[in-house]
Amino acid sequence: MTLAACALVLIGGFFGGISRFFLSGVVGRRIGETFPWGTLLVNVSGALAIGAFAGGARAVGGIFASDIFRDLIVVGLFGGYTTVSSFSLQTLNLSLDGEQRLAAFNVVASAGLCLLGVAAGFWSVVWMAG
Repeated sequence: MTLAACALVLIGGFFGGISRFFLSGVVGRRIGETFPWGTLLVNVSGALAIGAFAGGARAVGGIFASDIFRDLIVVGLFGGYTTVSSFSLQTLNLSLDGEQRLAAFNVVASAGLCLLGVAAGFWSVVWMAG
């Protein structure tokens, strides 16, 4: 781990965190915060995007497969953007508030949609490049 790699992760993480904060806030204000829709949207869109970049690395190579790109975009940007830790805490809070069905729905919806998102992103780029 070099200083340059750390700087790239730091820069990407800054923009990813700000993007997560903005998007989840907008969704929360528009839809409400009874259920963590903003976090779900961030996790699914992050999974879609990281899948697309992984597909680009596999199908196209070049800059998509470089360490610099991985550090800045995959580790930094998407690491700062996706919110699995927030998801976990919000799911626990739903359960502690007696909302076990919503907590279970959050787990199933997040896991299922994120897996579909990463696969869709990955295969759409592989298909377009191939």
